[in-house]
Amino acid sequence: MTDPLSRLLATRDWLLADGATGTNLFNMGLESGEPPELWNTDRPDNIRALYRGAVEAGSDVFLTNSFGGNASRLKLHGAEGRVRELNRVAAALGREIADAAGRPVIVAGSMGPTGEIMAPMGALTHAIAVEMFHEQAEGLKEGGADVLWVETISAEEEFAAAAEAARLAAMPWCGTMSFDTAGRTMMGVTSARFAAFVETLPNPPIAFGANCGVGAPDLLRTVLGFAAAGTERPVIAKGNAGIPKYHDGHIHYDGTPALMAEYAVLARDAGARIIGGCCGTMPEHLRAMRAALETRPKGPRPTLEQITQTLGGLSSASDGTGDDGGAPQRERRGRRRG
Repeated sequence: MTDPLSRLLATRDWLLADGATGTNLFNMGLESGEPPELWNTDRPDNIRALYRGAVEAGSDVFLTNSFGGNASRLKLHGAEGRVRELNRVAAALGREIADAAGRPVIVAGSMGPTGEIMAPMGALTHAIAVEMFHEQAEGLKEGGADVLWVETISAEEEFAAAAEAARLAAMPWCGTMSFDTAGRTMMGVTSARFAAFVETLPNPPIAFGANCGVGAPDLLRTVLGFAAAGTERPVIAKGNAGIPKYHDGHIHYDGTPALMAEYAVLARDAGARIIGGCCGTMPEHLRAMRAALETRPKGPRPTLEQITQTLGGLSSASDGTGDDGGAPQRERRGRRRG
């Protein structure tokens, strides 16, 4: 337990992670289609405010503004030559905020998908994917990230490439997939398959889990799937704040702070050790989540019925296990963490 995250997990039953990156930055003026990673150098005070908002709301872990900071994604904006710089600055700004917090706060270097399809279905080879993730990881390491945080992955092959990159960078890491297709990832991975797959990696993550997806009830169904698989590895739950609604030219998520507080307690009781929000989750949601986790005693593992009664209905009848309803589909290209 030489890394800060493992040490913190050893002293706490649960940790509060952060909320959305995109939603918060859009509220600061980020334009649709504009890469937020460029704000690390162009508008650093906004990124400091993003991180500080999470810390002041009670987060023990926050993710850096580097989700799309790999060469494949940055190439879309002519910035593929700035991978190391943009990731280093993203982490350095985070280090600055965490070190001023007055309590242990983990800076997690966000690494999202490349946006390309892995071989054999696509053209992205394992070696190239590892090279891209490794370049990003080294930048985050230079900036002072405590841990790498691979997120919103759909394919096992891409997850394995990120794991190898973390090994090459000699960095501890965590990883989540997005289960958004009838209980499966877009490439057909179920919760049970993911829990088993993680244990086969030569360099397994400190913690693993689910983020984003289609709603908090679905995400908690996935968390229950991890628990049913018998995993002893810490589980991460980072669900969206409700359902997206298009209003006045912008996407808004309808989850209230009170609803996210219920989600946080249910996530903890379902077995998650690191609990946060994804798309639509603002500091006011995080404050309510922290208060609920601190004041409400741990209860028994909730049933799926209890989850849906509290948070709302599921998007699909099946969790993807034991059926072919979530057969592999074409992987997303433009998805960005909320």
